[in-house]
Amino acid sequence: MIRLAKTLRGHATGILNYFKHRISTAKLEGINHKIKNLKRRAYGYRDETFFVLKLYSLHESSVKLSGC
Repeated sequence: MIRLAKTLRGHATGILNYFKHRISTAKLEGINHKIKNLKRRAYGYRDETFFVLKLYSLHESSVKLSGC
């Protein structure tokens, strides 16, 4: 419990700011995760241009992000 209290105290500013402003980086983190997975799969791509085209086509997936 003491360790939990220290952790919460260390992150108190960020936690309280979320409840004050209701701004989250969840959508951004989701996009970053998609890019990271694409980079992992891109090991066999022969050129960087194809990778960039795949990045541009991420938004055409079956799951749409609202507000993007």
